[in-house]
Amino acid sequence: MSINRGRVRWQCRRALLELDLVFTRFLERHFDRLTDDQLADLDDLLRCDDYDIWAMVNGSKACEVDRWKEMVGLLRQT
Repeated sequence: MSINRGRVRWQCRRALLELDLVFTRFLERHFDRLTDDQLADLDDLLRCDDYDIWAMVNGSKACEVDRWKEMVGLLRQT
């Protein structure tokens, strides 16, 4: 099953301003180079609440799902 890149890109738009800014830079720098597996991990991560994603990105909460750690790392780089 192939994941729709356009849908995932749209889901990167977040209500939390800080997170929206991080995802905007992430999309510019990394999105087009994601593999299908990375895209699936991102799609899964995006199902989380904004505040949980933000906590993982800013380091106040550990990322406990191994598959998401790479995506969280890329988000932290932006």
